[in-house]
Amino acid sequence: MNILVCIKQVPDTTEIKIDPVKKTLIREGVPSIVNTYDTYALENAARIKDQDASTQIVVLSMGPEQAKTALKECLAIAADKAYLVTDRAFGGSDTLATSYILSEAIKKVEELEGYKFDAIFCGKQAIDGDTAQVGPEIAEHLDLPQVTYALEVENSEEGFKVTQQGPENKQIIAVSTPCVITFTQPDFEVRYPTIRRKMAANKAQIPNITAADLEGSIDLTRCGLKGSPTHVKSTFVPVHDSNIQFIEEETLEEAGAKLANILSDEHII
Repeated sequence: MNILVCIKQVPDTTEIKIDPVKKTLIREGVPSIVNTYDTYALENAARIKDQDASTQIVVLSMGPEQAKTALKECLAIAADKAYLVTDRAFGGSDTLATSYILSEAIKKVEELEGYKFDAIFCGKQAIDGDTAQVGPEIAEHLDLPQVTYALEVENSEEGFKVTQQGPENKQIIAVSTPCVITFTQPDFEVRYPTIRRKMAANKAQIPNITAADLEGSIDLTRCGLKGSPTHVKSTFVPVHDSNIQFIEEETLEEAGAKLANILSDEHII
């Protein structure tokens, strides 16, 4: 079994600040982490490897050189190899352009490794964008079946048995390989790196995949800002107001009437 896990290095959203003038993220001084949902994808790949030691796990990320820190963290946890997709031509890509670049990079990794991936695992979304688009778009670019909102996967005779989080309850879905699966938070905890693996990961040499490496297969007009049909107009951090007033009345009608009076006094309604 050969599994590729797409991961993204993201700013820790608990410490994000916004430039009040430019309305952009202030990244200086904000720590970067492996996208939380991507750790669930990696954990599920690791659990498959626990059952089949021959399983190979490759992690792939697109970003600047500093994203290798996140890739090394994945190597320390469970991954066997890592690749970084990086090039100035890819900067400013939206989800459509990003998924296109990643799909072409996946083909390149398959060429370099000498085998096809049985599965591509992704987090259901990135915590800095929350679009949940890249995984499904990769599946479309590669013309592969996909399952989203997966909690857990198990090997089956024809592919995987996926436990999926439905709108009201869990359901079991069978999917053949090769396929794309995106993961949400499971019922179990993800594993942490061991000291031995961490030391090995720190010494790992992670190859770059650039636009030049993809020459002949990638259309650069579909990459970067010029290849992105969507653009971020503004970004903000929600303001949490701790001024809370509880309304306690004997009936809902009385509580509703009191709420209406308060909102009227504040000229809200």
